[in-house]
Amino acid sequence: MNTIHLTRAQVRQVDRLAVERYRISGPVLMENAGRNAAEIIRREFPQVQAATIVCGTGNNGGDGCVIARHLHNAGWAIRLLMTGDASRMTQDTGANFAIVEAMGLDRLVSEDPDEQKRYLDAGPADAVVVDALLGTGFQGTVRPPTDQLIEWINEVESSGIVAVDVPSGLDCDGGRPSNATIRASVTVTFVARKMGFAAPGSRAYSGKVFVANIGTPPALIDVALSQTVV
Repeated sequence: MNTIHLTRAQVRQVDRLAVERYRISGPVLMENAGRNAAEIIRREFPQVQAATIVCGTGNNGGDGCVIARHLHNAGWAIRLLMTGDASRMTQDTGANFAIVEAMGLDRLVSEDPDEQKRYLDAGPADAVVVDALLGTGFQGTVRPPTDQLIEWINEVESSGIVAVDVPSGLDCDGGRPSNATIRASVTVTFVARKMGFAAPGSRAYSGKVFVANIGTPPALIDVALSQTVV
């Protein structure tokens, strides 16, 4: 059986139809994604008990917040860096970040590159670094200061880098790296592998790829594959 790869548009269609046809809410999909990603992280790094999770303000960052909560509940030491303007968080991301705040997890919300680097460098050297910065919607060039932050993540001493859904800076359709691209040892992607993961050379950025279930009915993948989605 051939491995299924979906385009950016096809994955969005699966998410949209899950909401419209099955009334599965966005928060439920995000919770499922983060919880199952956390389980894969624990399985792939059984000797690790610490994580630094770097989040953007989009839904990819919301997945990171859910991962932070579930790893903390499993006994991990968690540090969470939320980049960008907190007022620009998506609704679901903001809701999950509020839970992180209420739990009192170690966190920094900052747009300042110097603060971000100090926080990243202060993490334990044996921690896993989780990249939840840019999701499947990314195309083109990574803008400052996120480009520099990606390079710092690649350079920081850690037990490994885990990318959430797609390595930040990698085009999920073409598999092309941008001016700054995460080099992950593990990628936990959602719904299905992304089309770009089949591109030659993309493995240098994605590492080992695992597909996490987010609760969307499998029949929706068949729908997405059978239609032209733009």
